[in-house]
Amino acid sequence: MTSESASEFIAGIYADGWSRIVATMIRFTGGDWDLAEECAQDAFTQALRTWPADGVPRQPLAWLTAAARNRAVDRMRRASTESAKIRAWAAMEQQQPVPYTRDSEIPDERLELVFTCCHPALNLDAQVALTLRALAGMSTADIARAFLVPERTMGQRIFRAKQKVAHAVIPLRVPPAHLLPERLPGVLHVLYLLYNEGYGDQEHKAQLSREAIRLARVLAALMPDEPEAHGMLALMLLHDARRPSRVDAGGELVTLRDQDRSRWDRDQIAEGGAILERALRRRRAGPFQIQAAIAACHATAPSAAQTDWPQIVGLYEQLARIAPSAIVDLNHAVALSMAQGPEAALPLVDAIVESGRLDGYYLLHATRADLLDRLGRTAEADACLRTALALAPTEAERRLLNQRLTAR
Repeated sequence: MTSESASEFIAGIYADGWSRIVATMIRFTGGDWDLAEECAQDAFTQALRTWPADGVPRQPLAWLTAAARNRAVDRMRRASTESAKIRAWAAMEQQQPVPYTRDSEIPDERLELVFTCCHPALNLDAQVALTLRALAGMSTADIARAFLVPERTMGQRIFRAKQKVAHAVIPLRVPPAHLLPERLPGVLHVLYLLYNEGYGDQEHKAQLSREAIRLARVLAALMPDEPEAHGMLALMLLHDARRPSRVDAGGELVTLRDQDRSRWDRDQIAEGGAILERALRRRRAGPFQIQAAIAACHATAPSAAQTDWPQIVGLYEQLARIAPSAIVDLNHAVALSMAQGPEAALPLVDAIVESGRLDGYYLLHATRADLLDRLGRTAEADACLRTALALAPTEAERRLLNQRLTAR
């Protein structure tokens, strides 16, 4: 095997195997996250060095796990200066089973790792950073680049998260059954936040969406009876299927109404729809399943005009009952304007404006501008567009709003 082909093969294992090895090593080292990650990285480095000459082992994941474990034992022997600690680690080594001989024998502790990274004792920034480092295997530099913060800042964030896990004695485990319902939404929220962070117009962030989808697949496979985990995966796939048409050849954003639907990934839409259908059969529809059903209405419509807007209105009403928010209310108003006309939706949008709940959200003002435009109230629409323009977070979004202003 050439060095190039070995590197490609190892990269494939890294994508799915990193988190399994790290989870196993965290448990093996008694909760030392840094040592677990370093030993996992050393194992992959060793594979890159030896596999091109020796060939890929029959059980590559088992080989990597054994190499990481051997490295950990060696590191702990050399680093320990306390005789009690030396005796403890010596006893641990004697109690370890024979090194794994088959990949299937390696315990899959990724689910425990998911819930530990997303533990409610950690703040949201820490949960996101720890998830990307321990589960996705992204480097600190890559995570920092994706979130537009200095590498040192992200490194400190990850360090503090690991310290919090250690000091709060957060166990590497799936919560007890009675706590699972209240903890799972947090896990789903973190993974979907990662997906959304990578769904913008900046290509360097796209890796976050890819990693979020991969982790969602892992979670769904590990929790086959949890419909919301499958609903979230379906939602990601249905949204991501439209990615190729969100930006035109000149790099400008394209609204859903104007996107070239022939460029949508039909295989991905079919997969997302099938996953959603299986989840809905369990008759425990949650927020992610309902959002996925809305995304499916868009993804399967031949055109914007042929979209089943009345069904989308009903789905948003259902979503508002179980997961109320100002964003849901705004999206419901948009759907209502398409189903019944702008005059039906404008009072709902005006109520959101008066409440002040989304004052800093540019799409609220852009939506109101669209409704006013359709009602012929051009001067008011222009004022809303200028407010939206001042609040738009990216240059691409500002250009899109400017086009609307100058196209009159």
